[in-house]
Amino acid sequence: MKRALPRLRLFEFNDAAWAPPALRELTVDSLSLALERGRLMDGLVTPFAEFLAAAGSSEVLDLCSGAGGPARILSQALRARGVAARFTLTDLHPRVVAWERLAEALPDCIAHVAEPVDATAVAAELGRGKARVIINALHHFPPAIVRGIFADAARAGTGIFISESFERNPLLAVDFIAAGVPAVFTSPLRGDDRWLKALLVWATPIAALSSLWDTVVSTLRVYDEAELRSLVADLPQLEWRWGTYPVGRFGRGTWFSGVPRAGPTA
Repeated sequence: MKRALPRLRLFEFNDAAWAPPALRELTVDSLSLALERGRLMDGLVTPFAEFLAAAGSSEVLDLCSGAGGPARILSQALRARGVAARFTLTDLHPRVVAWERLAEALPDCIAHVAEPVDATAVAAELGRGKARVIINALHHFPPAIVRGIFADAARAGTGIFISESFERNPLLAVDFIAAGVPAVFTSPLRGDDRWLKALLVWATPIAALSSLWDTVVSTLRVYDEAELRSLVADLPQLEWRWGTYPVGRFGRGTWFSGVPRAGPTA
């Protein structure tokens, strides 16, 4: 396996409790829009569809859902291919208002859980029969929590799929940044707290600089294949697979999945 740059545990504004909520919401909203407008998830649809087939499930438990953008994009792309998949949005910090809007617009594709859900300890009733997915969020967690997420999925036995929209190289995030710039600068036109977003985006460089920082740092926090495989080395219940997919013209994303060895569990 080719080794990546060293993984750096730097902070992101999106994670910081001291960052203004409007700035954190702006970041999450801009990420969803960048993924959609830049068509940055197009290359992920095929490997994710293959994962669902291997896991034997059309029900998806979306962990660490953020604003729900990735689930919306994937569910609609899958339906366009004739693959019916229903995503249940969850997070330790639920964004219920945003999720309700998605569920109302796409009732056949999106459901949500209003209560906090810990990805390392999913309730058996909630997780039963659902393949799990985490999109663009695993890099936020330290190895111990990542290990806990995988261990809980292995105990449930329904499969888990992880993806990141970049490898551990900031130079390869050009397409991601190019899609993110217009998403950030139009954010005051969307959602709540528009006057505060306008101040952060149009009157000061705060939003632009923090978004650029978070993007670069995200690439430096991504786990590589060797690190992920070391975290699941003692979880033989699932068959672990690794792959990459194109992100724009120059970038490349990664995915890592575990599927049941003896077929899906009930």
